[in-house]
Amino acid sequence: MIETTNLTKKFGDNTAVDRLTISIPEGEVFGFLGPNGAGKTTTVRMLAGLISPTAGSATLLGHKLGEADIEIRRNVGILTETPGMYERLSALKNLTIYARLYEVKDIDGQVEKYLKMLGLWDRRHDATGTFSKGMRQKLAIARALLHEPRILFLDEPTAGLDPEASRLVRDFVGEVKGQGRTIFLTTHNLDEADRLCDRIAVFKTRLQVLDTPEGLRKQLYGRQVVFHLAHEAASGLPVLQNLPFVKKIDAVDNKLVVAVDDPEAHNAEMIRLLVNNGQEIQFVGELRHSLEEIYLQLISREAVEESNGQN
Repeated sequence: MIETTNLTKKFGDNTAVDRLTISIPEGEVFGFLGPNGAGKTTTVRMLAGLISPTAGSATLLGHKLGEADIEIRRNVGILTETPGMYERLSALKNLTIYARLYEVKDIDGQVEKYLKMLGLWDRRHDATGTFSKGMRQKLAIARALLHEPRILFLDEPTAGLDPEASRLVRDFVGEVKGQGRTIFLTTHNLDEADRLCDRIAVFKTRLQVLDTPEGLRKQLYGRQVVFHLAHEAASGLPVLQNLPFVKKIDAVDNKLVVAVDDPEAHNAEMIRLLVNNGQEIQFVGELRHSLEEIYLQLISREAVEESNGQN
């Protein structure tokens, strides 16, 4: 669906995107995370055929970037971080104009479909300049979907929105995901990425890491079982620390945190040993690190590597 090989973009002496190589299959929600200035928006603009790469190549739906850009634009929808609208025109007229530009066959039907789907039908005759930021963002999503694109680029779709508007946008992205479209999502909202994305790339000019959210957790932290005990957990350390499958163990207050590759295979044995040793187990769970922790760890690691490389 989307394939890039060493895709690069330079602005003068500044490299914004450095040799990006990724493959995104049809129907995937692909998260593209990175700090401000990392090159995320530049990547989106290249893939949407809005700016040309300096080097490397990309294909979307079998169309090669730089050779079939018109076909690419016909098959992609894009929501920019700050979408512009004709503020003096109504929502209905705004979408009608863009539907004509996209050469949509059933203009009235498509405009009505997405205004209703996004809860804007009752305000269709109101000037978009009177809309709240959340309503404008929903209208921009409708504009991106009018021509039923197979690929949808969403660049910070919930940036600056209040919690209610953000939830509405996220819910709609979830609906679109269920329709089989490929979605390329850039966001600073890590909880949003964790919930919506099938895979996540952490990017800072270069691709740092690419995996599923769970795969990223395992890469950085492995799997960790937490035993909540009735009393001080330190006394349980000798019981488990010499087991061959235990990679690491820590006692924190009344909790034992045990790193183990396959908890399902070993939890029963660990529980039995702790109980036989007189430990009262109140609860057993798996420690699940947030995507925010993972992201900050990866970005911090990259900063250290960059610093070491300069020294």
